[in-house]
Amino acid sequence: MMMINIAGLVLISLIIWWFWLYKPKAVDAAIDNEIKIVVNNGIYQPARIKIKAGQQTVLQFIRKDSSPCAAMVIFPHVDISEELPLDIDKSVLLPPMTLGEYPFHCQMQMYQGTLIVE
Repeated sequence: MMMINIAGLVLISLIIWWFWLYKPKAVDAAIDNEIKIVVNNGIYQPARIKIKAGQQTVLQFIRKDSSPCAAMVIFPHVDISEELPLDIDKSVLLPPMTLGEYPFHCQMQMYQGTLIVE
């Protein structure tokens, strides 16, 4: 009985870590301020992106997932929403932004990412 309780606590801890505590490493935007993001299997890859403050940035999305939720990307803090066609590159131009972290997501917020402006 004790082993079952311990195994349950370990699984609960792993679930909490995976869904709430784990943050993948942020990827720096390339020198020309353009980065490619793949939309597939319920995630943006990379999901955390570092960009420079005060500079325009182009995010190049390629949607591989045919899920209807993956069909849109929304940047709520800059009022940008773009439709992502399947298997076609889509450029999203971000205006110069101030320091901070800005979330981006699909229309149902199942796919989620973060822009880190430094």
